[in-house]
Amino acid sequence: MLKPLRQGLPPLDPAAVSDAASCALPARLESVREARRFTRDTLEKWDVEERSDDVCLVVSELVTNALRHAVPVNPCRTDEHHPTVRLHLMRWTGRLVCAVRDPSNESPVPRETDDFSAESGRGLFLVESFADSWGWHPLAGTLEGKVVWALFRLRPAG
Repeated sequence: MLKPLRQGLPPLDPAAVSDAASCALPARLESVREARRFTRDTLEKWDVEERSDDVCLVVSELVTNALRHAVPVNPCRTDEHHPTVRLHLMRWTGRLVCAVRDPSNESPVPRETDDFSAESGRGLFLVESFADSWGWHPLAGTLEGKVVWALFRLRPAG
């Protein structure tokens, strides 16, 4: 399912996840701040703070994109008919993955922009710049939507 995460790296064994954490994020702008706080607290708990600033920036961009482009405008409530955005953090030895699940089936598309002072349109450019790899895939089975992920290589312990 996350086949691109294996490109250029040793094989990824899903059973070898060292740590995992996730949180649901309601469809409101404050969720971006909540996602950053959750990420920073989780990385501190895991003692993986070397790329904390990069990871928090990328999480902010992924959650912002999900809220702006993937969540219905003015959802009347958050339930199975109006799903929230969900942030997943997974750590293996040597790498960390941030994945944001949203209810949209639309693929994320980086905007072509020469104006880097613009307030919007550069989110995926930042993700590409700060993460070691990123991508997305549609959800399978009965789940609607997609997952957009970013991978960060970590220094070996010691």
